[in-house]
Amino acid sequence: MIEIHNIEKSFDGNPVLKGISCTFETGKCNLLLGGSGTGKSVLLQCVVGLMQPDLGSITFDGTVFTNNKVQIRQEIRRKIGMLFQGSALFDSMTVAKNVEFPLQMLTPEMSAAERRDRVEFCLKRVGLENAGDKMPSEISGGMKKRVGIARAIAPNCTYLFCDEPNSGLDPLTSLKIDELIQEITYEYNITTVIITHDMNSVVEIGDHIIFLYKGLKLWDGTKDEILNAQVPELKEFIFSSSLVRAAKRIDDETHSGVENL
Repeated sequence: MIEIHNIEKSFDGNPVLKGISCTFETGKCNLLLGGSGTGKSVLLQCVVGLMQPDLGSITFDGTVFTNNKVQIRQEIRRKIGMLFQGSALFDSMTVAKNVEFPLQMLTPEMSAAERRDRVEFCLKRVGLENAGDKMPSEISGGMKKRVGIARAIAPNCTYLFCDEPNSGLDPLTSLKIDELIQEITYEYNITTVIITHDMNSVVEIGDHIIFLYKGLKLWDGTKDEILNAQVPELKEFIFSSSLVRAAKRIDDETHSGVENL
């Protein structure tokens, strides 16, 4: 469990996070929901230690992370897996070498044979057991996301952070990535935090949802509660997201009809 208490962050006097308090629950998919510029990415960077908050505290399973000793912060970071928005694979490395990279960095006690076994296990877990020798340029966007997930879980992470995991993917592939993240979260009892603005992800895997708006936490709850939430800004976000998806579907169907004439 990750507990966030009264986090504040400003840039050049402009507040971006305004007293955010929330909890990311263990064994659940915790979604940070909101439009662009609402503070989701800044909050994530504060939680993983890439950015120092101006005020407030962050606790990982009872251990205070903010302003703690360097050694303690490093120990917590070793338990964190990251899935980046653009996958962030090394173009010059094979798929297998990409997955092995954090093992070389974080687990020097592992032998080369143990690392190979772990890489094979993680690639098989995400359905890419035959892709280890391929280069990132040879695989699809969805496969790259799967490699990113395999790399994130390779060091046996306790906390998994995903930044817009469905960015640039078609709806069907997005659904498969969501399902894979959910399966891994439940299977390994990971505390998973997902930044998203995709209502499809909310409906499919939103065990715990936190809605940010202009640097404030306006609502939190489950996917079963969100449609009945009495928060005007959240209702507007849901309605706007539905309109965008409907417009895209109509546009896709229109183009498909023209192509079939």
